[in-house]
Amino acid sequence: MAPSSVRGEGARPRVPHAGELGWDDSMYDEGGESVRTADGPRPRPDGDRADGTVPLRTQEQGPHGGDDDGRHGTTGRPRRRRRILRWSAMVLSVLILGTAGAGYLYYRHLNSNLKKDDLNIGDAKDRAAKSKPNAAGQTPLNILLIGSDARNSTANQKLGGAKDTFDTPPRADVQMLLHLSADRTNMSVVSMPRDTLLQIPKCTDPKTGKTYAASTSLTMTNDSLGRGGPGCTVATWEKLTDIHIDHFIMVDFAGVVSMADAIGGVPVCVDANIYSHTSTGHGSGLKLEKGTTSVKGKQALQWLRTRYGFEDGSDIGRTKAQHQYMNSMVRQLRENATLSNPGKLRGLAETATSALTVDQSLGTVGDLYDLSKELKKVPTKRITMTTMPWVYSSDGNRVLPKPTDADKVWRLLREDIALDGKDKKKTAEKTSSDPAAADDKIAVQVQNGTRTSTLAPVPGRASAVTELLVGKGFTRAKADASAAPVEDTTLIRYPSADLEGDALRLAKALGISSHAVEKSTDVSGVTLVVGADWREGTAYKAPEDDDSTPASAKLDKGSDTGACMHVNPDYTW
Repeated sequence: MAPSSVRGEGARPRVPHAGELGWDDSMYDEGGESVRTADGPRPRPDGDRADGTVPLRTQEQGPHGGDDDGRHGTTGRPRRRRRILRWSAMVLSVLILGTAGAGYLYYRHLNSNLKKDDLNIGDAKDRAAKSKPNAAGQTPLNILLIGSDARNSTANQKLGGAKDTFDTPPRADVQMLLHLSADRTNMSVVSMPRDTLLQIPKCTDPKTGKTYAASTSLTMTNDSLGRGGPGCTVATWEKLTDIHIDHFIMVDFAGVVSMADAIGGVPVCVDANIYSHTSTGHGSGLKLEKGTTSVKGKQALQWLRTRYGFEDGSDIGRTKAQHQYMNSMVRQLRENATLSNPGKLRGLAETATSALTVDQSLGTVGDLYDLSKELKKVPTKRITMTTMPWVYSSDGNRVLPKPTDADKVWRLLREDIALDGKDKKKTAEKTSSDPAAADDKIAVQVQNGTRTSTLAPVPGRASAVTELLVGKGFTRAKADASAAPVEDTTLIRYPSADLEGDALRLAKALGISSHAVEKSTDVSGVTLVVGADWREGTAYKAPEDDDSTPASAKLDKGSDTGACMHVNPDYTW
């Protein structure tokens, strides 16, 4: 499966066959040919048209060939009682966690409901390399889920904020990277708090052509959406994680409300009465009694936006509440038999497609259908969610990715290692299609990163390792005294794909794991950062590979039916 499309690049849009859609066999004669009517033969659902599409009924007709209330349509044909299409799941789950999906009506107007935008609008040189297939030829999928706080419509404004925020640049207040393993046995989802400080790359708005310069200082990650659209949020994630993102799916306030209504509610739990409201007017307004409540509509949006009331009142508590909501929603979609009601699911399809903005390669319900089938393969017990390991910023008001721990989470996803720890060890050395230059042609910058929280950097360490490299034949190695990074482990960084082979060659020469080689636009060439694990000696001893999830990444399990949010005592009633 090509990562740029769940069906592969250039594939003809697939129309679900009659068995998937549940078409009534009485529409066809015994030979399987279409039944002839006064208007001519009725096409089979897999289409006799040259383009392979399903012919649309007229707008005046309802989904069963008659008017929306079930009466005869404008053509005068009687309603066929058994022409109701059967549904057994919905692409709605793709919006939040995408775990269900069987048959559904392939209407072109559902395709037109979907809003589409460019996948990545950053510089091409900053793009992360595509995920490589495993030994069986299977490829993982990485999907960025974005919740927008846009106030660009009356509905969104009413739900989202004060009058002076109308039509202001949207922000990506919910960001979650969904990693679907290559073998489809597990799914790992990592949230990033909206107030995470990082560098946003240069982005160009595909609609206006406006270019937004890369941020020169640390900027809140949710600002990325207002710099040209969701493609800039994708570019920001790729720059931070070096993980190639295959798709994005975005929803706004009104979409969350309409989706929750269409589902019929999602059960959530609090360990005490909660009212998210402060004396100064802050808070989502969420008000629930202790125990489990099925939230829907505006109340569902309040749950997902609540900050004042959960845990310590920070975005960290909010992401945990979002995990509980999504896990509960997935279980409900898989277990709730009432979702077999054709009318409810037809409305759910309309709502889902109207609520979503997707990248171009997810631009049809056929694409979403194929994606939902892949996501459905993962059992609930192998769905794991967490929040990116973080530390507070110097002023205590924002957060930063936690050094080492956050990098390790990104490495586990890049290497397709499940966060739940249930995978067999499958770490393999990295390879590259980029051939390495001769050792004496590889320019290497050496930086001293040996400082720790308790120890000063080793004086002259970069120069000492540079001499070592020159002795090994890397005669273009030079010490970089201008940089003094802090790294627990020794790393090799390179800025672009054409230097990956050189970086891996350097790693092999020094006995450094290829997994300590990473792409980074923070460097201008192949750069060796001598970490705190190599403060002395001429031989580097690599630490043993450890594929366990850092303890700072608190895991929320998809199968945990007893999950209940802790309510801050200041927000009880």
